[in-house]
Amino acid sequence: MYRNPAVTAEALNARGTGYLPGLIGLHIKRVADGEIESERAVRRELLAPNEFLHTASVIALADTLAGYGCVAHLPGGASGFTTIELKSNFLGTAREGHVDCTARAATSARTTQVWDATATHRESGRAIALFRCRQMVPWPKASA
Repeated sequence: MYRNPAVTAEALNARGTGYLPGLIGLHIKRVADGEIESERAVRRELLAPNEFLHTASVIALADTLAGYGCVAHLPGGASGFTTIELKSNFLGTAREGHVDCTARAATSARTTQVWDATATHRESGRAIALFRCRQMVPWPKASA
């Protein structure tokens, strides 16, 4: 699987500034072949009114991580990507601490990529959610 060496943790952190990844406090720790890791503090703004971590904030974390993984592994000439399917299973929640997330490439083809992500509550070591994201990789239209 090809990985673009220019797509670094630093570059992805800068890319998210001023957008949803920056707003939810996502911090990319590592980009490797077929894998990407992040961390995020649990803040009050990310909780639902019941004082538990809002599921939408966890989905935003996992979808972003899978998307960034896709960006780092786009084949040369591809014009980008878009998420076309996301499946989630919630196993727990958090009220404080940190959520770490790791996404791994399940498959990478010319027109689609599939990434599996696990979100884990750092302090307890328990997985709080499992995800599978499928991205479409569009290509520029050929000139007539």
